[in-house]
Amino acid sequence: MREITTNDVANSVKNGDCIAFGGFTPAGTPKLSASAIARKAEEEHAAGRPFKIHVLTGASTGDSVDGVLARADAIISRVPYQSDSNIRNLINGGNVHYCDIHISHYAQQVKQKMFGEIDLAIVEAADISDSGEILFTTALGVAPTFCRHAKKIVVELNEYHPKKIRGLHDIYETELAPHTRPIPLVTIRDRIGTETIKIDPAKIIGIVRTNIPDQVKAFSSSDRDTDRIGEHIAKFLSNEIRSGRILPPFPIQSGVGNVANSVLKAISAETSITPYTMYSEVLQDSILEAIKSGSLLFASGAALTMTPECLGEIYDNYDFFKTHLILRTQEISNHPEIILRLGLVSINTALEVDICGNVNSTHVLGSNVVNGVGGSADFARNSQISIFACKSTAKDGKISAIVPFCSHVDHSEHSVKILVTEYGIADLRGKDPRRRAQEIINNCVHPDYKDLLGKYLSMASGGHIPFSPANAFKMYEAFASEGDMRKTNWNM
Repeated sequence: MREITTNDVANSVKNGDCIAFGGFTPAGTPKLSASAIARKAEEEHAAGRPFKIHVLTGASTGDSVDGVLARADAIISRVPYQSDSNIRNLINGGNVHYCDIHISHYAQQVKQKMFGEIDLAIVEAADISDSGEILFTTALGVAPTFCRHAKKIVVELNEYHPKKIRGLHDIYETELAPHTRPIPLVTIRDRIGTETIKIDPAKIIGIVRTNIPDQVKAFSSSDRDTDRIGEHIAKFLSNEIRSGRILPPFPIQSGVGNVANSVLKAISAETSITPYTMYSEVLQDSILEAIKSGSLLFASGAALTMTPECLGEIYDNYDFFKTHLILRTQEISNHPEIILRLGLVSINTALEVDICGNVNSTHVLGSNVVNGVGGSADFARNSQISIFACKSTAKDGKISAIVPFCSHVDHSEHSVKILVTEYGIADLRGKDPRRRAQEIINNCVHPDYKDLLGKYLSMASGGHIPFSPANAFKMYEAFASEGDMRKTNWNM
């Protein structure tokens, strides 16, 4: 297999090309090629020539893709999820076309060429054979589909990841409807696909050698509020087990961040819940101690999004960890059929929640995107219990995270079963909108906003949904006239 330089990669890219980057989060994301493409963009722009590309990824990336390309103003459009501040500013400024879609739908849409032809796929591998057999690294995402449908492929062979991880991956790709078959996955541990993919070597234009860890940063430490959220969720799940509504060991899906870390810590310490399993997208640092302690039996995901220290511990003790981990393509990790069959308990975070139970995960003030819906809706809509958690306030208490009506809705009231803040749990199951609102106000709202939201609910008369924009605006004006601008995120 021919070795090439990153300049060779950049020279193969033309203005307007569609480039697909492997990985899922910074895990498994190519490390060098995008920087060379960004340099070419800067050179072309300096010479007065246009040069921008369409960018497809598995999910978010490290700075090595989204960051460098955004700073070079080299992106026309971006799909499907992002978390980089550079590209976020371009999107919100109207300078990048951003298509935010459900992760479970993505591979099918790539196969259907919804985003056009893929001119070049750039993927990271731990090993590659002369016959075109590719062993991926710390993520699968949608990289196998990219490789099968791209006109050309570049493989970044990253020697940081040992070849002994062969067997970590389970690659299964679905057919297009109406030829889709039932997915034969019935337990968390099931293997239904292949360890590697095999691509026509004629499509691979070359290999770029690297030896660079994933650009995964540690999340901020948990605090008193996130720990209380975790404790509330662990207590709730324990009560669900005692009531017989859920049966252990049930699989858990968890989002990412310090709230998710606190939740997993609390669940792992609750003996009525443990041992448990995990069927999720992102597997982060917090699962290591849970696996080592025996509280987490097995974890299935689309990516090992771990700091180099934690990933190094897995590699150093791989004979142990390989019996507890599996990585899948994102169309399987997020597939509604599997989520329903396994009976997941999903736990995700929210930016904003309204008193009816609608959740905004992605936008500030209704228009400025923060990241993307990702896979949270795949899990929330199809889990046996969908939990959303957030702190009751933001901006050091200056705004309430719970509002009369969400400025943007990613997860409707029909998908949200449980809401949790540091103040408690609102169980929304079996309740009409007005009872849900009272449950949320009583149990989840910060004391500074409880009376205000209670007053709004009492004023919102008539109709099935307690929504009265005119009265809400009057309340906003009253608070503004008193110099109290805490409610600046309410959408009136």
